[in-house]
Amino acid sequence: MADTTEPSGDPRAAEGADAATDAPAARRGSRGAKYLTLLLVVIGSGLTLLAATQTWFSVLLVPGAGHAGAIVVQGSAAAPALTALSLAGLALTAALAIAGPVFRIVLSLLGVLLGASILISAVSALAAPIQAASSAITGATGVAGDSSVDHLVERVDTQLWPSIAIAGGVVLILASAMALITFRLWPGPSKRYQTRFVDESGTSADDLFAASGEEGANGEVSDAAEARALAEAAEAGDKDAPGAPAIERDRAIDSWDELSRGEDPTR
Repeated sequence: MADTTEPSGDPRAAEGADAATDAPAARRGSRGAKYLTLLLVVIGSGLTLLAATQTWFSVLLVPGAGHAGAIVVQGSAAAPALTALSLAGLALTAALAIAGPVFRIVLSLLGVLLGASILISAVSALAAPIQAASSAITGATGVAGDSSVDHLVERVDTQLWPSIAIAGGVVLILASAMALITFRLWPGPSKRYQTRFVDESGTSADDLFAASGEEGANGEVSDAAEARALAEAAEAGDKDAPGAPAIERDRAIDSWDELSRGEDPTR
């Protein structure tokens, strides 16, 4: 009878194929978590900034107050800190985008504090609208003092924008908490924000690694690999190899010194 048993595949090869398939998916997931968090921070800060520029309260005074019509109170007057807090939240987005793992923790905690401050400012204004509008009432009537201002107010109409500012603060807190939880999954910052160490001839560590073909455990070129690459370049006389410009420069300096002493450098 013919043997119908199929040869079994290499399990290590199958595991390698699975790992190669899962790696792009993991990178996409980590990138998606980062971009979603940054988008939420922008949304929360943007909502707060937009709410600060809109009308929060419309104050109607008693007939004898000497002011015709209603007094319109903007969010920047009812809660003056909102504009600065929302701009700080937008700046936080840019900082989170390029920060390393340690600074992500600090910035995420800062985002939570910014969101909590937005909530406190908006809720305080919403809980005491007359007190929040007192500066606008004083500017319109010239009457100051909490008790005096209270006697002038007949009705206060609250708009939707204080609630939108509160929603922006909640979104900012949730986004910062999400960043605090998922920061380890985020991809690292771009190489353009990393310091590149180069020697005096302009050769970087990445160029030395490409020439030697050897890589250390942390992705850095070892001293032995660098020395071997320079020695091979000197023996081959390759002027384009790493370290060759420095060698040629030293030879030119020696030749100049010999000429200065009256010696023939070509002998």
